[in-house]
Amino acid sequence: MNTPRHRGSGRPALTRTDGAPLRVLVVDDDPDLAEVLSGALRYEGWEVRTAGDGVSALAGARELLPDAVVLDVMLPDTDGFAVLRSLHAVRPDVCVLFLTARDAVEDRIAGITAGGDDYVTKPFSLEEVVARLRGLLRRAGMARQTEDGPRLTVGDLVMDEEAREVTRGGELIELSPTEFELLRLLMRNPRRVLSKAKILDRVWSYDFGGQAHVVELYISYLRKKVDAGRPPMIHTVRGAGYVLKPVAR
Repeated sequence: MNTPRHRGSGRPALTRTDGAPLRVLVVDDDPDLAEVLSGALRYEGWEVRTAGDGVSALAGARELLPDAVVLDVMLPDTDGFAVLRSLHAVRPDVCVLFLTARDAVEDRIAGITAGGDDYVTKPFSLEEVVARLRGLLRRAGMARQTEDGPRLTVGDLVMDEEAREVTRGGELIELSPTEFELLRLLMRNPRRVLSKAKILDRVWSYDFGGQAHVVELYISYLRKKVDAGRPPMIHTVRGAGYVLKPVAR
């Protein structure tokens, strides 16, 4: 599979019409494939959740209320067509991109007839999946394109990756380079708990050789700048790691 191109390479960012991150549910019983796909979509600045079967897909859809679903046709407990029918009861206007290993014309017709919006055959490139989803969401009127540079948005927290500026509620937040990279990682994974080990890997790299306390230290720095005097967005999940979440309204 091809490596996804980052939004900073010239492709305009795509968000929901209200400026919030697009929400995508990835449903595939291959956990490695689901993780690679979700990583490519998070790289777009989107909020992503994964599911490995029909039951967990519907549970995830009720909680996430996705704008789009990447849906494998063959699942361990049912097929994607049955899942789609149930999904439409939860989210009638959701965009659906089917994934399948079968490329016969009748299979494609079955997917579209069932209510799917598009169809990608395995093996596929990550770039193709991202491009298809972007096209579906734009045509459905569920997304808008921003031309003023790549931005990440979680609640009232906004990061302009190109200008390296961060604001919350319109107020500029001054960050050191390391604080910026740590916050960028959290904002690319909203509502997703990140372990200290993963944060060390992504922000300080494998060869850093540091200990978990450096993560705790920089999280405390971020909290003093991002959450000071405001409802908190950076949360500790005891025994698991840290998560960035928009403030509940």
